[in-house]
Amino acid sequence: MENKQVHVSFKNVDKTYDGEELVVDNLNLDIARGEFTTMLGPSGSGKTTCLMMLAGFETVTNGEIYLDGKPISSTPPNKRNLGLVFQNYALFPHMTVKQNLAFPLEVRKYDKNKVEEQVEKALAMVRLEGFASRKISQLSGGQKQRIAVARALVFEPDLILMDEPLGALDKNLREEMQYEIKHLHESLKKTFVYVTHDQSEAMTMSDKVAVFNEGKVQQYSGPNEIYEHPNTYFVADFIGENNIFKGVVESVEGDYCNIQLSDNKTKITALGVNLENSQKQVVISVRPEKLRINSPEKNQNYNYLDAKVQEIIYLGDHIRVRFSAAGNDEVIAKIPNSCSMETFSIGDTATLSWGFQYGRAFNQK
Repeated sequence: MENKQVHVSFKNVDKTYDGEELVVDNLNLDIARGEFTTMLGPSGSGKTTCLMMLAGFETVTNGEIYLDGKPISSTPPNKRNLGLVFQNYALFPHMTVKQNLAFPLEVRKYDKNKVEEQVEKALAMVRLEGFASRKISQLSGGQKQRIAVARALVFEPDLILMDEPLGALDKNLREEMQYEIKHLHESLKKTFVYVTHDQSEAMTMSDKVAVFNEGKVQQYSGPNEIYEHPNTYFVADFIGENNIFKGVVESVEGDYCNIQLSDNKTKITALGVNLENSQKQVVISVRPEKLRINSPEKNQNYNYLDAKVQEIIYLGDHIRVRFSAAGNDEVIAKIPNSCSMETFSIGDTATLSWGFQYGRAFNQK
């Protein structure tokens, strides 16, 4: 693992609540010390259950979780030295900010001077100096979330776990907090394990992203790799936006396959991803930003489709154009705002093109 020390390790971990259905299915995942890892997936995919098992609030059915190489399944939560942040803040409403931050220190028998020092330090980390005497009810949602983060950091744990911590915040504040948490991680150099269903949040903050579906990790790699080189159709479909075409593989040449699309007229070439020879039906994903419109030069390593403009939407930083092409009425191209679309009107014909390497063909499940 890039010569980094493994901090957290899930080995063959299963979790079932009813003895039949596996909520987490044979999870094997190593998280390096100092890394920001996000567990990303839809509701019910097993990501929060994994975090709760790591925290000690859920038991492991089979397998083992290790911290620094030591098994922790029988270690109670308060002995794992973890900082925890939840979506609902979990702050004590009858206590002041200072009392909330001092609580985990007092439980750990810190002396009074050390408590004062750590509380001040934690408030500075989240830029809330001067808020020590405030009541929790006097804080905004964003301030409450900052205090929840500060409380998780105040006793300087090695590992910080966050379960959908920004879910209750509005869009602008949520984005602001994403960068704050990211910068905190960069300055503290602690291991963060973060759970979210928000893909942009995961892409913004993480060193590594573990994409969960139906209790299994579909892919575990950096945000760039997850987006540009998805291993499965689920990952491609879940992360970002895609144009989806369906077709049949006619031939394979090395890593690439030649495909007859479902309109029975159009042939394209795409990168084959984990294709099973027994299945010829494939789905092809192409990111909207990879499409070119009326490219003046012709390239033998590009696919070309005849298309018709169906819709043009101005979105500030880019222009979103919807085409019909190859029997698909939902082909989207994203055009930078620096490129003018004034010459286009709805109903106009165009040629769409993209490099072979930008289309990824998956078995149709």
